[in-house]
Amino acid sequence: MTGVDLVVEPGERILLTGASGAGKSTLLAALAGLLGTEGAEIAGELTVDGGPPAAARGRLGMLAQDPDSQLVMARVGDDVAFGLENAGLRPDEIWPRVDDALAAVGFPYGRDRPTQALSGGEKQRLVLAGVLARRPGLLLLDEPTAQLDPPGAALVRAAVVRVTADRSATTIVVDHDAEPWLPLVDRVVEVVPGGLVEHGPDWRPIGRTAGLRLPPAAPGPVLLTADGAGFTYRGADVAALPPTTVTLRGGRALAVTGPNGAGKSTLALLLAGLRAPTIGRVEVAADLAGGVRRGHREPHRWRAGELVTRIGTVFQHPEQQFLTGRLRDELALGPLRSGEHAAAARATAEELLERLGLAAYADANPFTLSGGQQRRLSVATALATAPRVLVLDEPTFGQDAATWRELVTLLAEQRARGCAVAVVTHDADLVTTFADERIAL
Repeated sequence: MTGVDLVVEPGERILLTGASGAGKSTLLAALAGLLGTEGAEIAGELTVDGGPPAAARGRLGMLAQDPDSQLVMARVGDDVAFGLENAGLRPDEIWPRVDDALAAVGFPYGRDRPTQALSGGEKQRLVLAGVLARRPGLLLLDEPTAQLDPPGAALVRAAVVRVTADRSATTIVVDHDAEPWLPLVDRVVEVVPGGLVEHGPDWRPIGRTAGLRLPPAAPGPVLLTADGAGFTYRGADVAALPPTTVTLRGGRALAVTGPNGAGKSTLALLLAGLRAPTIGRVEVAADLAGGVRRGHREPHRWRAGELVTRIGTVFQHPEQQFLTGRLRDELALGPLRSGEHAAAARATAEELLERLGLAAYADANPFTLSGGQQRRLSVATALATAPRVLVLDEPTFGQDAATWRELVTLLAEQRARGCAVAVVTHDADLVTTFADERIAL
């Protein structure tokens, strides 16, 4: 990110947009005083309230892209109260604020809910509640609705508007889903190479599906079946996923939708063979299990090397599946472990880097990428071994219109070659343009 000139007046609401990897999250981190100087080239001047950002940390609240990075306590209520306790508020002030903040974001549980029992979207709401409870003077929100179901996203936007209605807080929001924010903000600023562009009141984002042409696919054989498969955590009173029946067929794409906490990510882990169901069965077709050493048709019993060429997986949080220190090594790792020659593995890595707009970062560490870039890298790692089944959790998270189209086109090419694809998603455009079937949990 270079050449950024921006003045934000007290009480303004600004939507910050731009291409994936343009530097939006970096700008928010700089405003929050969270950027270290070691190994970084920093030019120009950045002030918050007339001084260095670090000096204003007590008066600002930030929601990062990854809510797990901001959870600090084991119970929901304690997590929201943590910032208030650090600010020195009395207990009789803290708990009413905690309850008000949880209600404002539509949090569905009470104070005693364990934070580790929450879905990704529920964690996002919880962290936002902790931010809003502090009543900050500067509110920095990085993709605050990206992991939320549509009603939850609308509730969060309403909460932000309500909290900032008296203009006592200045708000900067980063969101690739710009359209719903437009009536709620004062101006839109786009991060572009070399600086910023400010858009007028009539600006509207280009539709992601504009010009999209996906290759056709023909239905193939059944490759994987979940028969009444469900999962309950040890000691839990309620199932994380009630018994669910799903069929994945070659050349077809299934969208798994539903509200936050319905069990979508849990179902994805069962289909991917990464967790054993506590009730029911998940089985693959006999030819997909061909060559598995023990002849099992239950993928959760397979070794990692047996899974990698048969079922490709993208986790809800992409950083949880990175294993190397360079992008090109990350993409070559799966092919190498599946027995490909080094030259072929490198060629696969380079092709995927180019297709997904990551070639310029081939030697970078995966953890230095933006959230949207990390998501594209995680999808690429799942594709690198050409598996016959793909199970993808929120594969289009954090994408601008151009990278969204390229990602969806790449997935459609996998479907056209006979791959069975299951996507867990809140992305209505993805469901409409790509899914052949849908199951709502």
